[in-house]
Amino acid sequence: MSDPDGLERLWTPHRMAYVKTADDTGCPFCRITRDPATSSDDDLVVKRGQVVYAVLNLYPYNPGHLMVLPYRHVPDLADLDDAETAELMLLTKQALATVRRVSNPHAFNVGINLGGVAGGSLSGHLHQHVVPRWSGDANFMTVLSGTKTLPQLLRETRDLLADAWDG
Repeated sequence: MSDPDGLERLWTPHRMAYVKTADDTGCPFCRITRDPATSSDDDLVVKRGQVVYAVLNLYPYNPGHLMVLPYRHVPDLADLDDAETAELMLLTKQALATVRRVSNPHAFNVGINLGGVAGGSLSGHLHQHVVPRWSGDANFMTVLSGTKTLPQLLRETRDLLADAWDG
């Protein structure tokens, strides 16, 4: 059944617990630090840089869906300093090369949603998505019975990418 506006709704209430932690004091990205010994949520970190890190998305669109982001809690690309800007691009390039070596995707989506209206559910902490794509991969939508199929556990994906990462 559709609403009066004619749109169908895809409800994902399981994500609310994740989204609710996105305020400045409970940002899940800020719990990840430069030092793995002091991080409370770094199980999915693939690579740590000086001012930026790469982490697997907890709710991936596809296997190998990474996010590259600064340790510092800033909402906008314009808020990054020069070192953060440079390392964000460097780790994004390395992420692309690593995922290509490990998974051989046909293409990628790479992008940043600046602000909640643009689609950023955790828009208070800038993050760049790196999403590997394959022909016929369902294009971000579940295709059968509201079920998303991912052929590999996040921890296994993390280990493959971390072991293959150069630099």
